Amino acid sequence: MEKLVESIFYASRWLLAPIYFGLSLALILLGAKFFEEVFHVFPLIFSLKESELVLVILSLIDLSLVGGLLVMIMFSGYENFVSQIDLDEGADKLSWLGKLDSGSLKQKVAASIVAISSIHLLQKFMDVEGIPNDKLMWFVIIHMTFVLSAIGMAYVDKMNKH
Repeated sequence: MEKLVESIFYASRWLLAPIYFGLSLALILLGAKFFEEVFHVFPLIFSLKESELVLVILSLIDLSLVGGLLVMIMFSGYENFVSQIDLDEGADKLSWLGKLDSGSLKQKVAASIVAISSIHLLQKFMDVEGIPNDKLMWFVIIHMTFVLSAIGMAYVDKMNKH
């Protein structure tokens, strides 16, 4: 009986596979939003101020960072919790595939969130005249919370390795 329960319990990890597939669909949606922004701004390129163009470019960078975060979570999460990804020898394989454990993944996710938050904060600073000081202060506080959380998680992970 115990063996059967353990087998069912172990096989239940496959319930995560559709979730990782759903993240790949989210990546498609993100790509559509990226190109929607590109096609939206392209006809306006010569009428935009430089600061407005920088804001658009920062939005595109933000979307690409979120996309990279999705890919990292999809592949390393699948490999850590569901099954190894077996690719042919000649296949184009990501160098980090199979090397990110759950601790490393948490650190990468935290660093990505800090980078995304940094770009969002930079966007706010580019439009500082239109943002009340108290709101800007909260953006900085939230960003610093992400930074301190990432540092804290890295410190705990380092302590756990020793």
